[in-house]
Amino acid sequence: MAEQFDVKLVEEAKYYTPLPEYREKAWVKDYDEEYSEFLKDPEAFWGKIAKELDWFGPWDKVLDWKYPYAKWFVNGKLNITYNCLDRHVFNHRRNKVAIIWRGENGEERIFTYQMLYRQVNRFANGLKRLGIVKGDRVCIYMPMIPEQLIAMLACARIGAVHSVVFGGFGVTALNYRINDTESKVVITADIGFRRGKTIPLKTLVEEAIINAPSVERVVVLRRKEPKVEIHSGIEIDFYDLMEGVEPVCKPEVMDAEDPLFILYTSGSTGAPKGVIHTCGGYMVGTYYTSKVIFDLKEEDVYWCTADVGWVTGHSYLLYGPLAVGATIFFGEAVPDYPDAGNFWRLIQDMGITIFYTAPTAIRMFMKVGEQWPDKYDLSSLRILGSVGEPLNPEAFEWYYRVIGKDRCPIVDTWWQTETGMQMITTFVGEKMRPGFAGKGIPGVIPDVVDKHGKPVKTGTLGFLIIKNPWPAMFRTIYKNDERYRKYWETIPNVYTVGDLAVKGKDGYIMILGRADDIIIVAGHNIGTAEVESALVSHQSVAEAAVIGKPDALKGNLIKAFVILKLGEKPSDKHKLDLKYHVRMTLGPIAQPDDIEFVDKLPKTRSGKIMRRVLKAKELGIDPGDISTLED
Repeated sequence: MAEQFDVKLVEEAKYYTPLPEYREKAWVKDYDEEYSEFLKDPEAFWGKIAKELDWFGPWDKVLDWKYPYAKWFVNGKLNITYNCLDRHVFNHRRNKVAIIWRGENGEERIFTYQMLYRQVNRFANGLKRLGIVKGDRVCIYMPMIPEQLIAMLACARIGAVHSVVFGGFGVTALNYRINDTESKVVITADIGFRRGKTIPLKTLVEEAIINAPSVERVVVLRRKEPKVEIHSGIEIDFYDLMEGVEPVCKPEVMDAEDPLFILYTSGSTGAPKGVIHTCGGYMVGTYYTSKVIFDLKEEDVYWCTADVGWVTGHSYLLYGPLAVGATIFFGEAVPDYPDAGNFWRLIQDMGITIFYTAPTAIRMFMKVGEQWPDKYDLSSLRILGSVGEPLNPEAFEWYYRVIGKDRCPIVDTWWQTETGMQMITTFVGEKMRPGFAGKGIPGVIPDVVDKHGKPVKTGTLGFLIIKNPWPAMFRTIYKNDERYRKYWETIPNVYTVGDLAVKGKDGYIMILGRADDIIIVAGHNIGTAEVESALVSHQSVAEAAVIGKPDALKGNLIKAFVILKLGEKPSDKHKLDLKYHVRMTLGPIAQPDDIEFVDKLPKTRSGKIMRRVLKAKELGIDPGDISTLED
């Protein structure tokens, strides 16, 4: 794997230096100084940050690290919603706007911290009325609406573990997540809106719970007029559940290591992985990074465009910014509906100061042209952010020049569902390099190594690793601790990320994408195994392999190689049928863009498909070591 990379690209990338005022006004005025403070005493560093938040009971020690298991803020007592709501309601932020929401049809709703606090408390009491107690799992399958955030916070309020499922997933994916978590309650809406079309979420839930014995009740937010019928016995209206309950719900006292949520991420082999995050460390990690990486200030209006169904929505749309006491904007907006000026119009109308989006969206904006952002006044913008996949140098340059008008720092952030918080970036005020995410944040020690864990030379391709535990790290994979251990045992004594990277002489790290079998399509992590399973579940398919093909717009496209069963003849109709089958099984984001029928697939002698060989052949490059190939 350690092969020399394009040194010119690594060492001659230009720097951009933000205006001096950014550093002067930043929460962290000197990255090197902050990082040195962390290295001097990591536990004192995190303990000091944790003390900025409210705890019901003190911790005995900051970190108990028994490789590969960490406990953070041992025996500390807290509730994350107390830090996201109560502590603002009982100070000067009571009437500050917490959430501004905009629907696809232009509808607008605003919640102050006090209003949000009351709604969360009432819904939390409603969940208690349904018999939900601490430790129960609740599945949330909703569109991007305020009630989705209220439901998440209400679960956390009473100690129930939420499992949010992305509203673009189909019945099979939803059913798997409900059954794996043994969710007692599913919270949904009758419909979602996307690009002028309605998505029948309630209908999908009805199908998904047919074989889900754990589900006792379904809570339905009814948006359509006239209102859809509620099936008495199992279904209850979202707002009916809140009728006649107290507007105050005492927050459950949670141990720092109690689970907060389970979030599924695509597995490189087998089923999706239920990543478990806990209350204390996750709160501290997302609070610190929200505050210092975005340099969040009292007057900012912050917009993270991620869907709440992904970890970015959990950490940087909801929990992190609310813990800081920020004003967040979110909604059902997509970048190009009703036209390609939608995001820029919203930035202008809402006075957005911090904008956090995905490289996929930026590349789409580049494609449609500068005339769209040029129509709008983007002068409110102060900081730009990028998340989800590597931000290529061309996209960085465009984002900086066209959207940031050569003045807004770009924080290109690298992190994962498993890390819970941002891990690598360039701090506001520091010199930026297009194509490079930056350095490890204070609290994190990354490196680029070979497969034996030995650091590679600068300008050499290697594996990205993290050498130390961090507060927001996941604790295990739900019901599958062996999969958790693999992260720490692939290269012994370090956390193996699964991404390829290159380090420059200045220590800045360029991330080059996945080393394993996950495809990032338009910012969404799609597991090859999930798509292959969906294909093989079709009656005509004997075997399938899936790869990602680079694409200028989406980052990657999905290509499938399919072996049909004996007697089945390849045809264009077969291709259409299989695409539709995957779409119906997993949702539109997982639908293959291209299907090729083949007679055999490259495999190791033990029978594992070598997708790397398929990818190399597809791209016309040398597949490297194929000594394990059977044929």
